[in-house]
Amino acid sequence: MKIGILGASRIAPKAIIEPAKDLDEIEVAAVAARDVKRAKEFADKYNIATVYNDYETLIKDPNLDAIYIGLPPSLHYQWSIAALESQLHVLVEKPFSSNAIEAKKMVAVSEHSGYKLIEAFHWRFHPLSSTLIELCTQIGTIKKADTYFNALINNKSDIRYQLDLSGGATMDIGCYPIHWLRTLLQQQPKVLEASCEQYSPGIDAAMEAKFEFPSGISATMQCAMTPQPSSPLGSYIHIEADQGYIKVDNPIAPHNGHRLQAKLADGTEFDGSIEGKTTYWHQLKAFFDIVQNNQPPITGGLDAIENMQVIDEIYIASGLGIRGM
Repeated sequence: MKIGILGASRIAPKAIIEPAKDLDEIEVAAVAARDVKRAKEFADKYNIATVYNDYETLIKDPNLDAIYIGLPPSLHYQWSIAALESQLHVLVEKPFSSNAIEAKKMVAVSEHSGYKLIEAFHWRFHPLSSTLIELCTQIGTIKKADTYFNALINNKSDIRYQLDLSGGATMDIGCYPIHWLRTLLQQQPKVLEASCEQYSPGIDAAMEAKFEFPSGISATMQCAMTPQPSSPLGSYIHIEADQGYIKVDNPIAPHNGHRLQAKLADGTEFDGSIEGKTTYWHQLKAFFDIVQNNQPPITGGLDAIENMQVIDEIYIASGLGIRGM
């Protein structure tokens, strides 16, 4: 499978180029950026054979099978649809789109075209995620879940601080805790309340949200891209049930070290880690397998739409308003 990269982004080497080196069935064959000089430098650095100076030309390359989109969220809608209509499979970075309205249209195009559209929630493809899903069925009735992800983004010119590019902490960072909750609890939550710390009009530097799930589970999400001493860097998932619990430190990048603690309903206790390669390797391998075997994506379709719906509801509840509207 030959993949083209839209955008010479910082995430592309980690998400695509490095894992592709260990997957013989995948070749990173082309890259395009609006700044052709940057695209050429990127291609030279990572030994990519073909360079395009615009996205349109790249997605019309007949030699390509798939596209990786690492562009700002505001551009995911336009270029995902363009790539799908050019008969290319698409791996698009999170967040899937600017809002749920865009997400629904993107998924509709994918389903109509027959080409796969997958959201790059890399955590979901590591063996830790399937372990957590299974453990959630072995701790009794879940009562409460708390999620947390803080990452320092110092560069205030970064796309995450720009409203016209659909930036914000919830979009870039908070989308993960939302996805953790939805994936592990297997339900769609209702947003009860949300409050934010604004960096600039419309841009959340930090967000807290409270949820209620249909089964009665209460849950929280905290995220920040300007962490304070009282809210340090890191990520975790805590799930409490009537007969056990699950605690995970660093669910976002378990390949860099993580700790899983659990007590099950039968009294079994676990304190350790789950082996695996990088989350990005597992994600790229899964992308290939889904395309090759015509399987439905596990991070795409309704899953992507519903994650964006929660993000929209959080922004409405916080008073900031939906991105891209």
